[in-house]
Amino acid sequence: MSRDDLAARLSTAYTGGSLLRVRGAGTWLTAQRPIGGEIVDVGACAGIVEYVPGDLTITARAGTSLRELTAVTAAEGQWLALEPFGEPSGTIGATVATASDGPLAPTFGRVRDLVLGLEVITGTGEVTRAGGRVVKNVAGFDLVRLHVGAWGTLGVITEVTLRLRARPEVDQTFVVTGDPRATLEAWLAPLASMAIAPMALELINAPLAQQLGLSAGTTLLIRLGGNADRVAAQRRALDALGDVVHAPDDLFARLATCATTPMIAARVSHERTRVFETWRHVSTMCSRHQAWRPLLSASLARGVVRVMLPLPDAAPQVTDWGEFTRTLAPPGAHTAWEQLPADAWPHVPSAVADALSVRLRAALDPAHVLNRGLLGEPFTARSGDA
Repeated sequence: MSRDDLAARLSTAYTGGSLLRVRGAGTWLTAQRPIGGEIVDVGACAGIVEYVPGDLTITARAGTSLRELTAVTAAEGQWLALEPFGEPSGTIGATVATASDGPLAPTFGRVRDLVLGLEVITGTGEVTRAGGRVVKNVAGFDLVRLHVGAWGTLGVITEVTLRLRARPEVDQTFVVTGDPRATLEAWLAPLASMAIAPMALELINAPLAQQLGLSAGTTLLIRLGGNADRVAAQRRALDALGDVVHAPDDLFARLATCATTPMIAARVSHERTRVFETWRHVSTMCSRHQAWRPLLSASLARGVVRVMLPLPDAAPQVTDWGEFTRTLAPPGAHTAWEQLPADAWPHVPSAVADALSVRLRAALDPAHVLNRGLLGEPFTARSGDA
């Protein structure tokens, strides 16, 4: 479906009062979110529009897969330093719409930092552009970041311009398994004074380490990049943490795609200095259900703990989804739910109940045509009811 076809369909839905559900590669459909409307497939709107290696920028249509972007930029010794959790078959449009960051975010920037420009069709069928195709672009309001993480509720992303990076000369991953007798704080204390600048630093629990083919213990994954001397020096510094093992080059790629379905998945974020507290709290909450074997990973530089709960064949024995969704995170933390059973979603508070979000939705999608219900609003909500 071309951009003009998409715009015409949104315009018809706006005037006719119908609802639309935006889909890229369809990888988010396993979330079982209660979204109403006919499917609008953006996946066919794919391909590279413009690639300027000298400027380290690339413009692609929203349905372009992350795999294709990786292949095209690799030929020039460059990459989109994003690598979000999920399959590489996922589209760049969905990655931007869901603000799906990965382990590289603390070093190279989050999705909102790597997107330079967007083409978006609003809920009324109007084609708009935000940002531009150059790195130094400060004209007008920052509408780009408005659409990043809006889950397609403010418009359908049809084109994305991205900031690229040069690939490092050496890109190696190492793992260190923690001493079960030591606390996380004691084991990882040397990191604070260590002369390293890792591209990615992820803590994973024993079940996840085992699933990735590593020793069954709480494990630190360290991805180092740069020239050979720089990587070698940082590798030597890691000895302060314990026995350092050189891991397969695709370990972080396997971490990104380790999710299984059906499952529960969420990101719990808190202050960076309280990441270990968050880790222990989430582990304790999950242990209440003995059939669950949580897979945990934590971005130490951001304070984000990602929890994945593969569900057994039998239905999970949760009598109060409201209590579970309220207490998974410790006080003061925020939970972003990615996947839940269908009967659990009604217990998740709306993410768009604040006055600013309501006004933005009324301005860009006044009839609430797009992805109604995705962020917790009732199916019956109209702009005039807000």
